[in-house]
Amino acid sequence: MSPERDTLTGYSIRPMAAQDLDGVLRIERDSFPNPWSREQFAHELTNPVSRAYTINVERDGCEELAGYIIFWVVHGEAHILDIAVRPRFRRSGVARTLLAASLDMMRAGMVFEAFLEVRRSNAAARALYKGFGFTELYERKGYYGDEDAVVMSFSF
Repeated sequence: MSPERDTLTGYSIRPMAAQDLDGVLRIERDSFPNPWSREQFAHELTNPVSRAYTINVERDGCEELAGYIIFWVVHGEAHILDIAVRPRFRRSGVARTLLAASLDMMRAGMVFEAFLEVRRSNAAARALYKGFGFTELYERKGYYGDEDAVVMSFSF
């Protein structure tokens, strides 16, 4: 199944909603050199094959948006499009918890294989995915414009 999870307590995972977009956009801009636009996120909220979730962490008695994931499910396959964690929550188990929950949802939805692209230079993300059992398949040259992507897959 999934690798040993870091100890993350006091969190909730729920479907992303329009009122989450301001916080999601802040995380996106802090995470990627070519961030998605509000319109791209809004489109995913209405796309019938898209699944978008946020993870919120309880901090000082309040819930705080800590990260999100967006993936598509089409005919038994999933494609993880975007996953990011607010900088102050990185290396605390948020990404691991969110990815594990998403893979569980995919499995329950009869997905048999999941794919994603990751920047070749993103060693932390590649290690996270490998820890879950993703395998590196090949590179897509210039995928990000300024960098190649490594295509990875996970079989259920």
